[in-house]
Amino acid sequence: MNLLIAGLVLWAIAHFFKRLAPEMRASMDAKLGAGLSRGIMSLLILVSLALMVVGYRAAPVEFVFDSPGWMKHLNNTLMLVSVALLGMGSSKGRARTWMRHPMLAGVIVWSGAHLLVNGDVASIVLFAGMAIWAVAEMLLINMQEGKWQRPEAGPVSGDIKWLVISAVVFAVITGLHIWIGPSPFGG
Repeated sequence: MNLLIAGLVLWAIAHFFKRLAPEMRASMDAKLGAGLSRGIMSLLILVSLALMVVGYRAAPVEFVFDSPGWMKHLNNTLMLVSVALLGMGSSKGRARTWMRHPMLAGVIVWSGAHLLVNGDVASIVLFAGMAIWAVAEMLLINMQEGKWQRPEAGPVSGDIKWLVISAVVFAVITGLHIWIGPSPFGG
């Protein structure tokens, strides 16, 4: 569990660094160069992900609650929404004008979907921790950047491309889940 928590903390620090210590981040960019500085931050994020995965898989399974079987269907539906939200900000259609923080909203939906079907302590720590981070990140961005300037709406073809890519990514994630376990469909 310690590795999982360390991964969550490192993830939060790496993501909050730019917002909470902008002078230090600017100094780092000036000394090392923007590319190397971003590379170091990316490496920290990758290390945090590795710590979370290893920590989650190594954590003892201590159940707090058990979900009814039908929750898997709700989880899968919410995961499709989550994947779409994660891609919305990079889309070129009209959808990207709908909300300010689609990727962070996608993390919150992902977290909530997984909390519906995973009632063990490690899952609660991981998914609740990521949801709390996403909400805090939204609040920090909103406080620092003020009013949101909606991006210009693109063509509907951009939305169609976004939805097709979201469906493909969802299928890949589902396939990986079936391969490495647990299956999102039960059994």
